Amino acid sequence: MSKHPATPRTSKLVLITGAAKRLGREIALEFAKQGWDIALHYGHSQAEALVTQAEIISLGGQCCIFQADLMLEIEVKQLFTNVESTLGPLSCLVNSAASFDYDRLSMLEAPFQADFLLRTMQLNLAAPILLTQLMYLQQKKQAKMNPQSQRLFIPAAIQLLDQKLINPNPDYFSYTLSKNALQGATQLLAVDFAPELRVVGLAPGITLPSGEQSQASFSQAHQMTPLGGSSNPEDIGKAAVFLAGARAITGTTLYVDGGQHLFPSARDIMFTTQ
Repeated sequence: MSKHPATPRTSKLVLITGAAKRLGREIALEFAKQGWDIALHYGHSQAEALVTQAEIISLGGQCCIFQADLMLEIEVKQLFTNVESTLGPLSCLVNSAASFDYDRLSMLEAPFQADFLLRTMQLNLAAPILLTQLMYLQQKKQAKMNPQSQRLFIPAAIQLLDQKLINPNPDYFSYTLSKNALQGATQLLAVDFAPELRVVGLAPGITLPSGEQSQASFSQAHQMTPLGGSSNPEDIGKAAVFLAGARAITGTTLYVDGGQHLFPSARDIMFTTQ
């Protein structure tokens, strides 16, 4: 499902998955503030998507919303087709949608269940890879149509990762594995999809409260960095916009966490202040 903008698109277009709320929403708002048109994906949060769309439009931006269940490959493909047919080719893709459900093998009462890991991998790894590939194929077609064009702007697929990748702990085992795999895919795809498409990682620190974490616990955890504060949503949005236009950056990960990854912890940071 999509909602059409009031006027034709005149600027660069970004598709952001999971952009109805939380960090995806903040990224969408920052792109809109910088003059980008927004293809806003949501899975099950239609009410929040409509609110975010209205806020983007109030900023003077263009925004269409698109619903898709990223757990289903056919809907991932249809999402990309719907965005392209409604708004045209992308200039940027931000794979923000992800599941963040808790597991830790030493704390499981029953043996490890592969289904949980596979579900996590489908949303956090397979869907971003497929969307990135579809964007590459789109850009390859665009390049054939305009073979003489100067590549002053090289489109980017941005994968939302996590500072846990260089500050590992056993909490959120399946989630962490999925983000490790997505970082590996980022490097491989950056080579495979060049020069038509850049593929980069963006790794926030603790940015918003998660799960049952209290505001007091979050505030304390947020300060546990060399800079006295980890990332805030605006930091991540601005970093995403920067990466979208940084034509010489590909195949690497930008850590935006106030140096949180420099303070090793045996537990996920959301547990260290409870």
